[in-house]
Amino acid sequence: MMTHGERHRKDKEGTIFTAALKVIKQKGFHRARMSDIAREADISYGLVYHYFKSKEDLFDAIIHQWWDGLFGLMSRTRKSIDPVRIKLEQIILYFLDTYQEEPELVNIFITEISRSTSNLTPARLDNFKSFMSLTEGIIKEGQDKGMLRDDFKARYLTYIFLGSLETFVSTMVLANQKIKGNAQKDRISESILEVFLNGAKHL
Repeated sequence: MMTHGERHRKDKEGTIFTAALKVIKQKGFHRARMSDIAREADISYGLVYHYFKSKEDLFDAIIHQWWDGLFGLMSRTRKSIDPVRIKLEQIILYFLDTYQEEPELVNIFITEISRSTSNLTPARLDNFKSFMSLTEGIIKEGQDKGMLRDDFKARYLTYIFLGSLETFVSTMVLANQKIKGNAQKDRISESILEVFLNGAKHL
């Protein structure tokens, strides 16, 4: 159970975090200033630095929220006995669910990390490599079970799967298209999955 002080800190960090998402989405990471974030959060400039020592520290906190959720999913998926199709669907739905619920977070991930080499530090790149490796494990499982074709390397099928997912979500982000409801989200997920699986189906 959190103490009053811990709850207060969490609330303040959440306020700053929400403001940072909005400002960075509007201005981009490099043009956004801590003073802009403080103004958006309606708190003092110095208080932002009390909770986050730098803009980079705050930016990493934002990105960690994305990766923590995704790696949590991948950990559960790796231990699951669900069919490979369901495991791949869960990855797709993580992207779509997050975009539906926190579009600013996905916008920043796509525009400031996935499609921006200037922000892709070695530590941030390691997260991509880890995620791709975990996804490749699921693809390899599909090959071993005869579900997916094995005349292509699992790594190549992983690139195709994640590439199609990232491109689809990127297009929605860049066009500022919202997911209008769960029915549309399910149709998108089914479309991505069907196109990939039909092309990767074992012959």
